[in-house]
Amino acid sequence: MLKVFQSRRDFLQVGALSALGLGLPDLLRAQSTPAPQRRVRADSVILVYLGGGLSHHDSFDMKPDQPAEIRGIYRPIDTNVPGVRVSHVLAKMARCMDKVALIRSGAHNNDHHETATNWALCGRFGSAFGDYPAIGAVVSQQLGFRGPLPPYVSIPRNPSFTWELGKSAYLGGRYESFRTGDPNAAAFQVQDVQPSEIPTDSSVRRRQTLLQAVDGLTRQVEGSDAITTYNEFQRRAAALVLSSQARSAFVIDQESATLRDRYGRNTFGQSCLLARRLVERGVRFTTINFGGWDHHSRIWEGLGRKLPELDVGLSALLEDLENRGLLARTLVAVFGEFGRTPRINNEMGRDHWAPAASLLFAGAGVRGGQVIGATDSQGAYVTRRPIAPADVAYTIYDAVGVDPHRWLMHPEGRPVEILDRGEPVRELFV
Repeated sequence: MLKVFQSRRDFLQVGALSALGLGLPDLLRAQSTPAPQRRVRADSVILVYLGGGLSHHDSFDMKPDQPAEIRGIYRPIDTNVPGVRVSHVLAKMARCMDKVALIRSGAHNNDHHETATNWALCGRFGSAFGDYPAIGAVVSQQLGFRGPLPPYVSIPRNPSFTWELGKSAYLGGRYESFRTGDPNAAAFQVQDVQPSEIPTDSSVRRRQTLLQAVDGLTRQVEGSDAITTYNEFQRRAAALVLSSQARSAFVIDQESATLRDRYGRNTFGQSCLLARRLVERGVRFTTINFGGWDHHSRIWEGLGRKLPELDVGLSALLEDLENRGLLARTLVAVFGEFGRTPRINNEMGRDHWAPAASLLFAGAGVRGGQVIGATDSQGAYVTRRPIAPADVAYTIYDAVGVDPHRWLMHPEGRPVEILDRGEPVRELFV
């Protein structure tokens, strides 16, 4: 079973015990101080991940006074917050910016997709292969289930470029996201969680065979801490398959045609709608994977498709959460791994640019209508309040009541701090 240290102080205390000659089991038993109570702002988190890197110049940090090779072809429009302007392609978002805190100063120094994505999704810098667990996986491990649905869900799947990113890393498969598939697909249903599933002879035999195999393995390694821990997740998996509440969560066609149209009849729009349904049913952390923002060429064609979908789906999600009384306890975060270059390249695109990016936060006590941070006149570098991936992760952990400085025990037997740096973006909640 995965062990945790509550804080740096606890770790140092355990280190002192080690100096007295106590073994690892003794050290872990000694580490029994209850976690301090933390203020919980959010019951749930919805992370909209814009894989590839949103062009901040063409969306939320426009530079209309710059030459065409910097400003692009879009024009800024007023929002419902005086002095805050966004791209004219984001007309629906412009009408709900009073719900949103806009950060224009996301910044780091890595412009490699896989490495930067893992950094953005976990808050710790590592290799491109994911050395540290994603925020959602840590939330799942720290806070556990709340009802029959998994605590960590990805729609339609985890982010991916050449391989799947933002996974549970050393925490193991027990804390991996439950991947739903495309909710906009015809006859969308989640494997083994169909709402009207009638057991057939073959499905019963399949499940009995699987159960027998697991039971046999359990007998072989009876007393194993790993298997003991697994039993909880075996029970939860059975609850997911059998619970009518769990099955109904994924029946997106229970929603009215009008509401589904409002979200947008595309993968992103219906993913946002499904995320709202999951929040209603107690899912703690949902990642909406909305990739396709890596526009190295013909950027206007790409943004002409992507920005309207983002505009419709995200604005509908914020409005729907608020109308249902869910926004006050749901933290919505929107970001990618980096921004895009200030200048249009020779192929009419923008390349990777880690020194500047725009991020959005809403709900769970976030003070909407504010702009945090700024970039220079060309949108190239942050000039005020730089915010790093660790700060973003720290803010999310803090909102859900997870101490970012707790220590987790790696399977290799070494303690690993959830975050090794960072601070919350306190301005969000002032």
